[in-house]
Amino acid sequence: MSEHLTTALDLASTGLPVLPLRRGKVPFGNCSTCARNACGGRPNMKNPGPCQCPDVCHAWASATTNPHVINSPVWERAWHQAVGIGYHPGGAGLTVVDLDTPTAVAWARQALPPTRTVSTTRGEHWIYQGAMRSVNGVREGVDIKSTMAYARWRGHGTGTLTALPDAVRALAASKPSTVRRPSVVTVAALAGGGECCHRTPAYLERGIAMAEQRITEARSAVHATVYRTFLAVLSTHGRCGCLTDTHTARLFTAAQARGETVRHCTDAWANARTALGM
Repeated sequence: MSEHLTTALDLASTGLPVLPLRRGKVPFGNCSTCARNACGGRPNMKNPGPCQCPDVCHAWASATTNPHVINSPVWERAWHQAVGIGYHPGGAGLTVVDLDTPTAVAWARQALPPTRTVSTTRGEHWIYQGAMRSVNGVREGVDIKSTMAYARWRGHGTGTLTALPDAVRALAASKPSTVRRPSVVTVAALAGGGECCHRTPAYLERGIAMAEQRITEARSAVHATVYRTFLAVLSTHGRCGCLTDTHTARLFTAAQARGETVRHCTDAWANARTALGM
């Protein structure tokens, strides 16, 4: 039994829903049947939707406390490849304030009540008792991870859990969504009034799906991969008004699943547009 599996079973026994994380600190991709949520996906933990896939699918929604699932032959391959353990904070009634920079940590020490603290490679996780919606980029270097999100397990930390304060809830009050949707690129269609070939649904869908896959499967240089992918999408589809908020949100979601911040996604999108003279 691998070390990660042993730890995962111990955590699950305390009520913490866990999942394996692969290289890049990200969940394993969906299986071929569930690719791009063709199965219907799992929108939330209370209503898992039509998919009952036994594989390590659907990212945070695969997190479980069931020892039979965690230790199943289907999950065994993933645990052998795993580089870490993720968990679903909201599923355990917790909220993680992810402080990604020393400046963010200094701010939290002034603005938030003390609670259990876990050191990370770039900052700290402050863990509170109580769940809320997850929102990225509530402040510079600060993300909130709770329902429908995952955090990486980095140990039990120090300090005593305290109740989720209003100060944390207030951080998310003005944020409508975890994914910031950039403005749609609107450019006139082909000269002479001809129909744009990119409006063919299958052509555009294939392009967006390939872009999502490229980001998801990046094993290194994620920042650069996200930028190059955004550049390629805009180069092909950005000059004829094909792209909608739904398409760009899908790309942002794929990038954030690989650990990119909302700010980086927005900057990469803007830089790609600038490079193409849009």
